[in-house]
Amino acid sequence: MKVDLARIDTLAGTELLYHYLETVVSSPRISTHHRVIFGNCTDMHELAGESVHLTVTSPPYYNAPFDYPGMYRDYDEYLKMLSKVADELFRITCDGRIVCFVIDDMLVDGEKLPIVADAITIMRQTGFRYRDRIMWVKPKGYSRISRRSGVVIQHPYPMYFYPDNIQESILIFQKGKFDYSKIREMDPETLEASKIDSRELNANEWNLTVWPITNVLPTNNPLEKGIAAFPEEIASRLVQLFSFAGETVLDPFLGSGTTSKACALLGRNSVGYELNQDLRDRITSKISSVGRAKIRTEKRHDSIAEYSPVEPALPLAKRVPRQSLR
Repeated sequence: MKVDLARIDTLAGTELLYHYLETVVSSPRISTHHRVIFGNCTDMHELAGESVHLTVTSPPYYNAPFDYPGMYRDYDEYLKMLSKVADELFRITCDGRIVCFVIDDMLVDGEKLPIVADAITIMRQTGFRYRDRIMWVKPKGYSRISRRSGVVIQHPYPMYFYPDNIQESILIFQKGKFDYSKIREMDPETLEASKIDSRELNANEWNLTVWPITNVLPTNNPLEKGIAAFPEEIASRLVQLFSFAGETVLDPFLGSGTTSKACALLGRNSVGYELNQDLRDRITSKISSVGRAKIRTEKRHDSIAEYSPVEPALPLAKRVPRQSLR
């Protein structure tokens, strides 16, 4: 197993560092395969039904200035996109397996949009079970006094309070129920390679519904510049907790390739969809940093060479309330 410098930084100063390095040295080199398809993930016809064992992804933030600004003409269009992706996820996900969304509500034009609630509703209407929700909490220093929270400082009276958000939701959905008897049928090598490190789980409190993890700052890494990437630590934990070595993990909103890199480090295969062809070099650079990873890229007609934002159709306040999410 290749040394993961980010993991070493996380474990520095703990007794787990020695155990991690010991594991790296003793682990077999497993060749993994990673397919990157540049195209719209509302159509994933390249993937057969029940061929994906786990999905780990962060859907785009609705019209955020740092993540495809103006991509959707209104919030209903954004929800329709999520609904189409949910349909495809249900088709390609193996029975009993997991889909994880890293997502949160957005403040747009002064209105807080209930993206978490709407995403849960869409996935449940599609047929998934809502299994769990983990709160990813970013460092307090990440958000200093902003224009939003600073209002109450300028006007120290009731009704001027607007908090800064330092959390996101990790939503966990399941397609039916998992047949645990299948684990007894797996070969010992696969089970051993998939074993979760209980010492790390307990020391870093994976067992809790709150995960304090430092967020990715785009200015720190050229591979993340201009991308709303989520931390590799989140992808790594979810891949270890919900997939077995050699299985296939999907990220339909691949971005810079964080999920695929985590899969390569952990002996899983991956498939990723990304709309923007301009991210090709970043994705391949990130995955290929894991020496045993084999990458194949494909380009569809519905991918885009360069993203150009569009203007929203109407201000949120003037839109007609939707009757249904589907």
